[in-house]
Amino acid sequence: MTRVAILAGAALVLSTALAAAAPPPRTATTGASAALVRIVMPGRDPVTLGELEWPTNLKVDVQSFVYPDDGSVIRIGRSKAQVSAQPGQSAASQALAEVIVLSLFDGEVTAAEVTASTSAGASVRSAGATANASSVQGLRALEEDVSTSPGATKALSDWGILSVLSQDGGGAPTGPPRAQAGVVALRVQLLTEHGGLPAGSEIVVGTAQTIAVAAPGRPPRPGTRPETPPDEPSLPSAPEPDTTDEPVPGGPVLVAPEIAARLSAGGYVFPIFGTVSFGDSFGAPRANIPGGWHHGEDIFAPMGAPVLAVADGTIHTVGFIKLGGYRLWLRDDGGNEFYYAHLSAYTPLAIDGKRVEAGDVIGFVGDTGDAEGGTPHLHFEIHPAAMIGLGYDGVVAPYPILVAWRRAEDISFSAGRIFIPTGPGADALPPPGAFLLQADDISPTSGLVPNGLERALSGERPQAPGG
Repeated sequence: MTRVAILAGAALVLSTALAAAAPPPRTATTGASAALVRIVMPGRDPVTLGELEWPTNLKVDVQSFVYPDDGSVIRIGRSKAQVSAQPGQSAASQALAEVIVLSLFDGEVTAAEVTASTSAGASVRSAGATANASSVQGLRALEEDVSTSPGATKALSDWGILSVLSQDGGGAPTGPPRAQAGVVALRVQLLTEHGGLPAGSEIVVGTAQTIAVAAPGRPPRPGTRPETPPDEPSLPSAPEPDTTDEPVPGGPVLVAPEIAARLSAGGYVFPIFGTVSFGDSFGAPRANIPGGWHHGEDIFAPMGAPVLAVADGTIHTVGFIKLGGYRLWLRDDGGNEFYYAHLSAYTPLAIDGKRVEAGDVIGFVGDTGDAEGGTPHLHFEIHPAAMIGLGYDGVVAPYPILVAWRRAEDISFSAGRIFIPTGPGADALPPPGAFLLQADDISPTSGLVPNGLERALSGERPQAPGG
């Protein structure tokens, strides 16, 4: 007798080909779904575990599961799945299915952990989605290690095919902003009868799918610039200190709140919305940074505080690195570069090559990277265009600039101190605009005194009263 285990869920019909998901159709709505295990057999009822669909079922926690009773087909340890969604003009959805200690066919296929994780966000301006938090760890098949790179496959002798991290997702070209992401963490397809399952059977472990569709909002203001201007400059141009580490792209995607930021007359804005604190730590010793000194400023704020684009420009180099955690770069229209690090999550605007405006929410304050476990903060750097030739050392102290931006005032990037490098590229510093040769204090001289202005221009010193 077939055992059907449905621990949570509506009879959600989960396609095991989520990887083939096209951009969501115009009729799609915001939602999320996930499943821990699904076994499909020709002519039999499917065996399912932990199938969830928002808003019917939101979370399930499983201590262990075997099928059939002797566990000869599948065994898993404690596992969990959860889904959430938020419809509206700022729509978001997330789905997670995590399986711990997997064994298929009495150990012919094993894995330490299988995670399917997707998130999608859409607002009236943009949309984005990712499945990059999905992973498979410690995968082995037929006593051999198996690659866990997305899209990897392995033949299981002559009886089956193993697929790893099949995923797809994206926004739709027309209609309201919308995006989706779907992933199947592990799939085994049987070519012949094996382990008591007939040929044509399929075992799927870890699936997640999210769709976000922005509800219509206010039309754009007349005269606003197009979303994607042509001929963006090449990026990036200010290398990071730890680019030798392999970046892990992606990260959580959350919907940006509606925020009105105070811009300076020049179009700049402070990089965090809300209450913050910061000092002047530029140049302070940092043993884990090349050169041994702090290249930016740490701006402390509550976890999840909105992080803003400081100027109109282009986002680039979005992803995860060991030192900066979830980070990104912004290049403004003048070629100046701004570095944001230790983010907890991104917004749908945080996409390589994405055009943003000053005040747009591009991420959220966090403690990722080498800041993990510490006080949440944003590490922020300013790399003026005139110093790009110096690479990562072409940076100025942000403190006086941040103080000015807090007051919605303009200030030259030359106001920040610089550390003069001595290595290659040191001669790339821009030449000074002028040299001060002599200065005279003419403050005692007043143009209201007869002939006072004439004496000041001629260099004649005013006489003291009574002298």
